[in-house]
Amino acid sequence: METVKVGLVGYGMFGSDVVAGTLWDLQRNGIAPYLDRIGLDDRARDYGDVAFELVAVGTRSEGSAQRALDDNERETGTRPKAYCGEAPWDDILRDCPDLDVLVVATPDHLHTAPILAALRNGTHVVAEKPLCLSVPEADEIIALAEAQNLIVGVDMHKRYDPDHKRIFGELLEGLGEPIYARGVLEEPLEVSTTTFKWVEDSDPFTYVGIHWVDLFMHYLKLEPLAVYAVGQKKRLRSEFGKDAFDAVQATVTHTSGLTIIYENNWLTPADFEGPVNQESQLVGTYGKVESDSQYRGLRYWIENRGSRTANTHFFRKVRRPDGSQASLGYGKDSLVDCLEKVLRVKRGIPAAELAGTYPDAQSQRLPVAVVHAVRGVIARNQAHLDAGRAPVVTASLGKEGIVLHDAYAGGSECLYGKAV
Repeated sequence: METVKVGLVGYGMFGSDVVAGTLWDLQRNGIAPYLDRIGLDDRARDYGDVAFELVAVGTRSEGSAQRALDDNERETGTRPKAYCGEAPWDDILRDCPDLDVLVVATPDHLHTAPILAALRNGTHVVAEKPLCLSVPEADEIIALAEAQNLIVGVDMHKRYDPDHKRIFGELLEGLGEPIYARGVLEEPLEVSTTTFKWVEDSDPFTYVGIHWVDLFMHYLKLEPLAVYAVGQKKRLRSEFGKDAFDAVQATVTHTSGLTIIYENNWLTPADFEGPVNQESQLVGTYGKVESDSQYRGLRYWIENRGSRTANTHFFRKVRRPDGSQASLGYGKDSLVDCLEKVLRVKRGIPAAELAGTYPDAQSQRLPVAVVHAVRGVIARNQAHLDAGRAPVVTASLGKEGIVLHDAYAGGSECLYGKAV
């Protein structure tokens, strides 16, 4: 058997659920059973002799590291090595020199350091979104991955949602030329107040708006031209003492003329009926498509437990005869696709030949540029709002890089000085 050795850094909300659940299934059954959902069933026989082993887990705290070990032992019967601290990936890469893949599920602002460390070590990477927070970081990751012939996959699972595949694969042509679109993703208040300790280092657009940015830019082949964005610092600041954005609204215009509005917050109350609220729409010259990604048709209510809706597309559990549970859904599909590309490189196919066939680092450069621009614009506009001034700052993206335009400052300011 060929064994793919995997390390995982980050065991928070997503790392301990979707990421860990996927790795447990791969450790139990290999990758072959899960390839049909992403159209790679013809390769299943090629990977019948491939095993996966989670050999190390790195977290910030000792408690989360212990929880990761206990969970893994319960699900797979094995206990990986555990590391904790400010940079546990360094210890993992030192002690596991033959590590094949490092899965990065750390907070948004802590993606770049473990990704670069892994690439310098000759280790493939699968990272949670966003890849990073700035274009220079993205460029460094892309260049190093190319130089090392390594895979850097990013968990952009909205590409794999079957509804989105239908929209962009079958309906798009009939819509005519796209003229405007909208993407909404609203997270629970619990995420920003309890689950995450790092909300002041991110914002709801950076955290989840990137999903819609990637989806539209990937399928519509968009190039960003201009950004206007504002955010609100209300409840998190006044009630929870966090200097963080409650919500962000970003408008991005592209070189084609298509304008997309992104609306994101992490204020949704605990008694909201779904895990998150999310929807999208796309308007073309000959039609419109609307997709309610929160309400998929399964709705129920139970006395004293309120009304609930369930998104069984994303990540659901399927009971096996022995009582254990397998994971299924498009949240798993994107990770499987990235890991399959690692296997192809390990079998001699140059990583460059696989470019564009999965959510690779290069595909994230322009979405990261949008994040970079939005973060710069909302910070400047928030300062104007706090001072009682109108939020008039915008950004342009192009050959000159990312340029902020601020009437109060008397002109323009370069946020990033190379072409995007």
